[in-house]
Formats: sequence, C-alpha cells, structure tokens
Amino acid sequence: MKYTVITGASSGIGYEAALAFASRGKNLILVARRKQNLDELKTKIEEMNKELDIVIHATDLTVAENVYGLYESLKDMQIETWINNAGFGNFDKVGEHSLPKIEKMLHLNIEALTILSSLYVRDYSNVEGTQLINISSGGGYTLVADAITYCATKFYVSAFTEGLAHELKGQGAKMQAKVLAPAATETEFAKRSFDVDEFNYDVTVPKYHTAQEMAEFLIELYEHEKVVGIVNAKNYEFELKDPIFPYASRTTNTNS
Repeated sequence: MKYTVITGASSGIGYEAALAFASRGKNLILVARRKQNLDELKTKIEEMNKELDIVIHATDLTVAENVYGLYESLKDMQIETWINNAGFGNFDKVGEHSLPKIEKMLHLNIEALTILSSLYVRDYSNVEGTQLINISSGGGYTLVADAITYCATKFYVSAFTEGLAHELKGQGAKMQAKVLAPAATETEFAKRSFDVDEFNYDVTVPKYHTAQEMAEFLIELYEHEKVVGIVNAKNYEFELKDPIFPYASRTTNTNS
C-alpha cells in the first residue's frame, strides 16, 4: 500500500491538499500539531471514500527530535509522495523580531523540511514514481517588506528544492523534486504571521487565492513534469516553470 505524506495538514493548503489527494484515491499520512483537527479531517475523508487508509500523526515539527521520530515511525510504510507543507510566517522589522518565534520558524521552515527531505531522498530517490514537493512562497522569490526573515526561509526552500531537482536529474534518479510557491492565500497564515486573532482577507489583501485553489495548483504541479509551480505576482495566474535560480554544476577540471 502506497501513501502520500502531507505535513501541516490541520488547516489551510495542507488541509485542502489532503482532500484533493484523497479525491484521487491516495492513502494519506497526515501530520500536524492539532490532533482534533486531524481527527476531523480523517473523518471527512473517510466519509468521501471508506476504502482509503488515513493515518494521522500529531506532532510538533519545530522540535528536531520529533522530526526524526516522525520519519522513523513511517519506515515500514511505502511513501510515494512527500509534501512538506508545514511552515509559518512573521511580519516584523528585523530589529523588532520576537526571537523565540523566529527560532521556531527557522526550525520548522528550514530545519524540519531539510531533514525530512534528506531522509526521504536517501530512502526513495531510485523508486519509480516518487515525488518530493516542498511548499515555498512568492516570498521565496521576491523580498517582501517587513517579512525579510520569513522570505529568507522561503528563499532557502526554493533554492534547496530547485537544487535538489538538478541533483536528482544529474544522478539519473527516478524521484522528482518540486517546489510550490503560492502568493497570498486565505489561510491561518496571516493570523499567525501578525499574531492576531482575526484577519479579513477581503478588506486587507487586494488579490488572493483560497486554500482550495492553491491545492488545485498543487495537483497541477504534481501531475506535471515541471519543477516550479508559482503564482505570478502581477496577474495572480498560476504558472508551471523550469527551475528559476541559476545552477552551476560542479566541474571535474582539477586545474580550475
């Protein structure tokens, strides 16, 4: 039995992605901090299709020990797709950061994603049909005022995943690595980024997508051979692209 892993599945893009993959008959391993949300999502999916196997893991991936523990707990399961969606943002000037929050953001957006990606590639890079999809952001390709540190974490995600895609291709590996870069999306992201209880997208954001729309874009990327799925910041159209960052392959010339 094959599974699709989705982290950050308790709300937003991860939640809608779980529904989208379930609608395509995929067994799911759903990961997030909030067990009640995961239980409710599992029930909803089982109402859609009782034949699917839905496994939930309630864990905090800002803690490295939990990251390794999650992967180890899945060693006996066959994983065909791994989606690193868990992450959060921050809007503050660098000199005004809440450093405890920033530490957690770095642990989740960069450290957990890198560890899980590396372990998955190590075990599955030569398994036919496997995919690793990391969720970045439009802020992973453009710096946004008062979100510099968040953007830097997402630049890392974009560069890491694009570079991995080049690396896998160069090795002739069977796995595909892809990166999804949403723009403004109606999720809990803004509330956590601004540390507020409510955030009205209709009033505050000129253009945005719903989480369901972004999940549909994720499926488009999943079903396509392109490496990057990105929302065009000018017209908010979704585009599929080859890697965007320049890539310099390692030379074998010992005289250089």
